[in-house]
Parts: sequence; C-alpha cells; structure tokens
Amino acid sequence: MKNIQTYGRQTRNTLILTGIALFAIFLPFSLIRANVINQYTAYVITLAGINAIMAISVNVVSGITGQLTLGQCAFEAVGAYMTMIMAQDIGLPLPLAMIIAPLVAAFLGFLIGFPTLKLEGDYLAIVTLAFGEIIRVVLVNLKGITGGPNGKSFKFSFLRDSLDWGASLSYLVIIGVLVLIIVFLQNFLRSSYGRAIMAVREDEIAAASSGVSVFKYKMLGFVIGSFIGGIGGALYAPFIGLIKPELASFNNSINALIFVVLGGMGSITGSVIAAFVLTYMQEFLRFMQNYRLLLYPVILILVMLFRPQGLLGMKELSFIKCWDGLPSLLKKINLKKIK
Repeated sequence: MKNIQTYGRQTRNTLILTGIALFAIFLPFSLIRANVINQYTAYVITLAGINAIMAISVNVVSGITGQLTLGQCAFEAVGAYMTMIMAQDIGLPLPLAMIIAPLVAAFLGFLIGFPTLKLEGDYLAIVTLAFGEIIRVVLVNLKGITGGPNGKSFKFSFLRDSLDWGASLSYLVIIGVLVLIIVFLQNFLRSSYGRAIMAVREDEIAAASSGVSVFKYKMLGFVIGSFIGGIGGALYAPFIGLIKPELASFNNSINALIFVVLGGMGSITGSVIAAFVLTYMQEFLRFMQNYRLLLYPVILILVMLFRPQGLLGMKELSFIKCWDGLPSLLKKINLKKIK
C-alpha cells in the first residue's frame, strides 16, 4: 500500500513539473508568434536564457562542487567558435555541430581540471582565469579562422534566417534547452553522484574518510560545468550571429559569477531567476547609458550587506510546493474580495 502511495505521489509530481515546464516553454512561444510579445522583448528574454545557462555552468562548479572559477565564459567562447567552425567552415549540420561543441568544451575542462583539481586551495580560480585570457588572445590572433578582434559573422542565425520565425524559434530552442538542463541537474543532484559531489563541497576530509573519491567528484562537477558552458556558447552563436573574442573575457565571466552570487551559491533556480532579472534590468535601464554599468556593483554591495547568502541561499524553488499552495492562496484572495 505504501509503495502504491509513493508511486502515485511521484507520478503526480512528475505530471505537475512536466506541465509547468511545457507551460513555461510554449505559452511565451505562442505569445511571440501572435506578436503579443514584441521582437525586442523576445530577444531580451532569450538572451536571459543564455545568461541563465552560463549562470548554471558557474554554479555547478562554484556553488555545488565548491571550487571557485573565474574564467567559465572561456568554455562559452569555445562552444560558440567550435559551432561556427564546424557548421560554417567544415560543413557539418548545425544540430550536430551544436552537440559536438559542448563535448569539446568538456574535454578542455577535463584537461584543465586533471592537474589542477589534485591540488588544494584556490588554484582552479587562477588556472581558469589564465585559461580564459589564453583563449581570448588565441581567438584575437587567429584572424583567418576567427575573424580577429572584430569577430566573425555566423551565417546560420536563428534571427537572420527567418524574420517570421526567428524570435520565436530562438526562444523555443534556448528556453527548451535551459529547462532540460535544470531537469537534468535536479535529478543528478538527487542521485548518489550528486550527493557525493555535495559531500565533497561540505567537507573534503569527511567525504574522503567515508570512501568518496574527492578528486573524481571534483573532476565530474567541473567537467559538467564546462559542458554546460559549451552548450551556452553553442546556443549563443546561432542566436547572436556575430561572435567576438570578448566572449571569453574576464568581465564576461564575472557577470556570470554575479548571477550566481545574487541568486545563491548552490541554488540552480536562484541563479536562473537572478540571470533573468538582471538581464532584463540592464535592458530596461539602457536609457542611463554607461551609468547602468554601476547597477551590478551597487546591487552586489547591497546583497552582501543585507543578504550575503543570496536570493535563495542554497535552497531551490519548489514548484510542487507552489502548486500545492495555490488553492489556499486563491481561497484567501476570494475571501478578501468578499469582505
């Protein structure tokens, strides 16, 4: 009887989460197609989706694995340029190029992490910072392949290929991938591998004494973060249509780290919310010109003073609890209207 109840509860929760995910993907998609959401707003929302993917990439390494990274956007640049090279120069189909590019980024993450993660301390932060600068300099100087400092146009562009489907197609693909990443990570973190990674984050000595391979799980977390960063770059290339070496810059990586700090180290949903809010806020405050760049430091100072753990801390937004609490909330609203 207890097994039947557990199975029924799991099925119910799965159906609720599936419904919410489909709602989040297809309702805005339909509104964009119907021109209820204009092209500019759709562009900002979709760009926020890419920023959210990069925030998740940083959070997997810094928040969940517990290793500071300062050059995560180098993997985004690798993913973007590899997608462009394979699809535009080599001639591979775009979907295949977008699958291979994150694998290349993950392989580079493995090469960097293998010697670095065996050491104690913040060596990974120094190495990733140097890796980001190396990637940027290499991209600037390989003018024949990358277009040099001015970047290179990517002929396969979601926005350019179809003015009618461009914005809605971009949203559907990028937000759909974002939802899949969140679902994958939420399930992964509940598995034995995810719990081992979090055990290493909390106390390496205690984890090692319990038989957990500290190096193995640090490496696993870093490679997954690199892979997700590569996915962000693979989506960035056809969405923006112009790729520049500045994509791998230190400032870009710090922006992604700010999303994580504001959303909460270790909170996937917190990072996603922070990425969407700050991306839209930057566009909304564009009338302030360069003064809007002061926004991040001011917000960061306020958060560090009044809520140092970030928006959600290490907690996750529970859609199941929100759904279960919806009837009581609607009941309270109706009672207030009656009064």
